[in-house]
Amino acid sequence: MRKITVPTRDQVSPESQLLFDVLQKRAGKVPNLYATMGHSAFALKGFMNLEETLNGGVFSAKEREAIALVVSEVNSCEYCLAAHTILAIKRGFTKEETHDIRRGKVADARLNSIIQLAKTIAETKGKSADEYLTAFYDAGFDEGAVMELIGLVMVRLFTNYVFALTNVPIDFPLAEPLN
Repeated sequence: MRKITVPTRDQVSPESQLLFDVLQKRAGKVPNLYATMGHSAFALKGFMNLEETLNGGVFSAKEREAIALVVSEVNSCEYCLAAHTILAIKRGFTKEETHDIRRGKVADARLNSIIQLAKTIAETKGKSADEYLTAFYDAGFDEGAVMELIGLVMVRLFTNYVFALTNVPIDFPLAEPLN
């Protein structure tokens, strides 16, 4: 079977090289998962554009990290759990809080409504139970926020699936397994 590998900058198109430069500036490196997406400049650019656009929506950076953690836990994505645990802690979560988020239950009612709806969207392929959507609305969100949440779940599904198919080397410290 042919294995998908992590390309170097010299092994990707000039368009992907430009995107690698953007990632290098933002993160100080081109993470292996993003580099692997760079086999297609269209895939990498589309991913980056969607993620950047959604970052301007109603969810804070901290809430977006919580969504990334819970969706990545549903999909058992070791790569994304490693990367987003680090980012979540940088955004102000404790290690214990990242574990609670991954389990799908936190004390904060607003954040809990976000992660529970995101979790059930990922688990059920979008066929969430009404109770989670109702709790989300009760927390003050509207239909626009639902659309953005679906988008953020989809962004993470993309990275989760890239890792699942490629099993690229994880270039972040591994996230602790849940007990």
